Amino acid sequence: MDVSLFDFDLPSEQIAQQPVPERDQARLLVLDRSSGAIVAHTSVAALPEFLHRGDLLVVNNTRVFPARLLGHRDPTGGAVECLLVRRLEADQWEALMHPGQKLHPGARVKFEAAGVTLWAEVLAQHFHGRRTIRLWTGNGDEVERGVDAIGHMPLPPYIHRADDPLDRERYQTVYAKNRGSIAAPTAGLHLTTRLLDRLESAGVGRVDVTLHVGYGTFKPVRADRVEDHQVDAESFDVPPQTASAIEAAIAEGRRVIAVGTTTTRALETAGLAGDGHVAAGPATSELFIHPGHRFRVVTGLLTNFHLPKSSLLMLVCAFAGREAVLGAYREAVSRGYRFYSYGDAMLIV
Repeated sequence: MDVSLFDFDLPSEQIAQQPVPERDQARLLVLDRSSGAIVAHTSVAALPEFLHRGDLLVVNNTRVFPARLLGHRDPTGGAVECLLVRRLEADQWEALMHPGQKLHPGARVKFEAAGVTLWAEVLAQHFHGRRTIRLWTGNGDEVERGVDAIGHMPLPPYIHRADDPLDRERYQTVYAKNRGSIAAPTAGLHLTTRLLDRLESAGVGRVDVTLHVGYGTFKPVRADRVEDHQVDAESFDVPPQTASAIEAAIAEGRRVIAVGTTTTRALETAGLAGDGHVAAGPATSELFIHPGHRFRVVTGLLTNFHLPKSSLLMLVCAFAGREAVLGAYREAVSRGYRFYSYGDAMLIV
């Protein structure tokens, strides 16, 4: 399948740069999966009107950490930007560093703010600016504490502004628990504690998975054919109680509503691994969901609006049909919906 089939026109002014004042006031487009028809234009606050008693909501409880560090080379003083991609072992991390051409093995960098100092040494150099680094604090404190003190929230590259204190709260779900992501599971950003309580009172269940979102979520599809693209691996965990609740819902014919593409990826990977069941426990997903995928677990999806020709858009098209999804996207553009991480949402049931 040609990647160009997943393109659409989006005015740059509809790429959201700030969150809406209240999470659940984001707009919501509701799409009927079976017919492909748009059934409502409303707000996320109206979500209980479209979910049924007995539905099971599955959320990704990963927590974003302030993974972007700004510092200077030691001793020359040249500016350095570092994105901590993931912790490897002890004090070693995989990182993206800029300017990459000047940061060879042995190079040292100092990150300092608010009386906190972090040091980094490049241990190994890889492709596309990736490095293996050793990270330590100037006073012997825990590295994670230092990162939390001086790191910046890793806003997506299409948000053209510096992060501010509000992003520490708003680029995080209200149920975030397990630290490890460098990008938010953005569909969940719309959910408030009050809205979740309303859903619970209406008989909608909720369970958690954890999938730590990596830099690969922004990886462009450079291939001409969809089938030639490879997604980056991401670690996830399906707790036993979550797997049991999902299997019970499936057995009883109740809907399993995934909040976001990350949750969908975790659940579908667990469904494949379980060979008819939902495999519990920690695992790694390399699953690229695109048209032709047979969904084994997820029967409903709450998701944001995604980039043209992106792997995330292809996942949504696999779930609800390419023509229906792109038709909904064109309608959303014409009605002024806001796109991407801080944008509006779509419910497909």
